[in-house]
Amino acid sequence: MHPSVIGKHLVAAAALTAVLGQPTAQGADEKENLKIEFPKAQFVGTPVPVGGIARLEKPGKPVLTLPVPKGTALISKDKPVTSSETAPSIGDLTLVTDGDKDGADGSFVELGPGAHWVQIDLGAEYNLSAIAIWHYHKQARVYRDVIVEAASTPDMAKATVLYNNDDDNSSKKGAGKDFSYIETQHGRLIDGKGTKARYVRCWSNGNHVDDLNHYVEVEVWGLPAK
Repeated sequence: MHPSVIGKHLVAAAALTAVLGQPTAQGADEKENLKIEFPKAQFVGTPVPVGGIARLEKPGKPVLTLPVPKGTALISKDKPVTSSETAPSIGDLTLVTDGDKDGADGSFVELGPGAHWVQIDLGAEYNLSAIAIWHYHKQARVYRDVIVEAASTPDMAKATVLYNNDDDNSSKKGAGKDFSYIETQHGRLIDGKGTKARYVRCWSNGNHVDDLNHYVEVEVWGLPAK
């Protein structure tokens, strides 16, 4: 074939690629809105006044979804959970990933006073798309020092911090710039930022009502790591 004809074919092919894009790259960049099922509101009685909390998020429209890579799936369901407290005072650690977000009695685990964490072992490394956390939401509480970190090893060495509202470093994990918030049935939805990790650890340091820590459910969403 004459060189000029070959050149025309190459130009045409390049133009077609520019229009259609590379399939693998395009697929990796495709986004969809995360679909989370939220429980019903559980508020009962008179809310306890919230005061003395710095950087408290103003009430407003809750964040119910965020854009995530297409194909993102729930990867934490029934995965094993460990904790800084081996014997919770109420409930069992399996409740953290059992899929029950209702918040009623019997659906949450209670850890003692002070800074404590629960940790999910995803069983393999994933690129994290989102983490959703529900603390006790039968009452409008503000949980202190909510910190979420992810790592490839269970000791959280070289962990990536995805959320931190500990503004005064009272939990000794570094001062955070995220806002404290009033707990509702919508929990807190956190961007996973594509972080490659096998373990997700969630911290809290009591709440504005008492010094105890409660977890109803933690959901981790992602894709198998490349």
